[in-house]
Amino acid sequence: MNLFNIGKIIIIGYVIFISCDKIKPVVSSTNQISFTEVTKYAGLADFRHITGAAGDKWFPESMGSGGGFIDYNGDSWPDILLVSGGVWPEKNKTVIPALNLYRNNRDGTFMDVTASTGLADLHTYGFGITVADYDNDDDQDFFFTTIWQNHLFRNDGGSFVDVTAKSGLGKDSLWSTSAIFFDADLDGWADIYVGSYVDWSPENDIWCTLDGITKNYCTPELFNGVPSRFYHNNGNGTFTDQTEQAGFLPAPGKMLGAAELDFNNDGWPDLAVASDTQRDLLYINNGNGTFDEIGAISGMAYDENGRAKAGMGIDVGVVDGSKKETIFVGNFSKEMISVFRHQSDVFFEDRSALSKIGRPSLMTLTFGLFLFDAELDGDLDLFTANGHVQIGIEQTQDGIYYREPSHLFLNDGSGHFTDIVPIIGGALSKTIVGRGAAYADYDKNGTVDILVTENGGPAHLYRNDNHLNNFLRINIKSINGTRDGLGTKLVGIINNMSMERRVKTGSSFMSHSETTVTFGLGNAEKLDSLYIYWPDGTKEIFNNINGGQEINIIEGQGRFAVQ
Repeated sequence: MNLFNIGKIIIIGYVIFISCDKIKPVVSSTNQISFTEVTKYAGLADFRHITGAAGDKWFPESMGSGGGFIDYNGDSWPDILLVSGGVWPEKNKTVIPALNLYRNNRDGTFMDVTASTGLADLHTYGFGITVADYDNDDDQDFFFTTIWQNHLFRNDGGSFVDVTAKSGLGKDSLWSTSAIFFDADLDGWADIYVGSYVDWSPENDIWCTLDGITKNYCTPELFNGVPSRFYHNNGNGTFTDQTEQAGFLPAPGKMLGAAELDFNNDGWPDLAVASDTQRDLLYINNGNGTFDEIGAISGMAYDENGRAKAGMGIDVGVVDGSKKETIFVGNFSKEMISVFRHQSDVFFEDRSALSKIGRPSLMTLTFGLFLFDAELDGDLDLFTANGHVQIGIEQTQDGIYYREPSHLFLNDGSGHFTDIVPIIGGALSKTIVGRGAAYADYDKNGTVDILVTENGGPAHLYRNDNHLNNFLRINIKSINGTRDGLGTKLVGIINNMSMERRVKTGSSFMSHSETTVTFGLGNAEKLDSLYIYWPDGTKEIFNNINGGQEINIIEGQGRFAVQ
């Protein structure tokens, strides 16, 4: 039964009522939850991810790929960058662009500008993107991971130049997955951590099967992991490999996601890493841009039974009144989504079951994953993009499917979540082979929208139609740190409620979300107080900021401008 045919669904404290009347936004705890797929209307329907599959079932074909949002022309409207995948040259001579860039037309639609921005001539087998102003010239550049040579693209007035060869980032040729820009040593320049997966090539491919007869895609247990790399930004357009010096070796490899955090509140960025069939990693910053890996000590490396999971997408945020950061990691089917909340010192508590996320996520396979305020009530909710890697898995395992619906876990404010997709149905209940996931307010109406990529399929743009609550959106520009303000912490206060957000890249799976910070205000008219903790240790306070608007704040000016 399609519930949308018989009326509206109202959620009041997660008790469900069905009504044929219009919903009145009387209080902030009453919300109509609705997402609409607008992919075709937006002009994205022609996009297809290409796996290059030619019948050999080569491992990389099942893993890609990502995408996300970038404001390439600096007009403050999020554009969309999608990874097209690729073909195997020895199997297919077809030439396709490795990337597709779509300009936001500011009317809910997008236009393909791949050729006019200098991206049409790149042909490779791609996986993920991450976006930052690495050269501090006030525009958005991006880094592109592939199975061969990664690429750094510098933004020159809305066109992109491949500066890989001169940047120092083109020295190796490894299967790279997710990457993250962050300022490890707080020198004001964005460094980059590049995830490596496994040692795979057509020559060392392995024959794997589900039914003992036909070949299927392998899983990473059968391949050796390759350690990820860390590159220090020299501030002159070049990077230096400091993987070992910074403390990122040894490492098990098989990395699929990374998220920045500051769990010990010392002002220095730490790093949480999701690893596929290996222990998840937690790198604590020593206060000088070098790191110690403490995942096992902290309690977030393994599940409650001491086993490594298939870590994929990852994100971090404060989701309850403890003011402690919680790490969320997507895992394989028959593995709960991992939920680790910081307790004290370096220790984290496994709250996969207590959060009520564990059981609903047990049978799905989660790749993309991120925290955002879906209904603008002030707390962070969790979205996941799901899809299996084994075609025909439903024929050999009961209750597990190749194509899967998404999860949208609504937070009750205390870190307990309810997956509302089975309740509301609609666009998010559509079964897909989900991989990348990112968010941005693409239509500039205050609600945060969702972009999802499929393996071997289309992209999906889900418009957020939850307009009952008020909002405040904030863009920041740092002067003493990276221009993006990476690592900046923003704390919003309404009455006795505190909301914490962090400006960051990375997170999710091979994808990039907007760096604009969104505070959901519920039915409040304004944000009482805003505390900004800049990366250089300074603090600014703003009071009585009206909601319903997007503002720009430049470090040290003591004022804001309405966009």
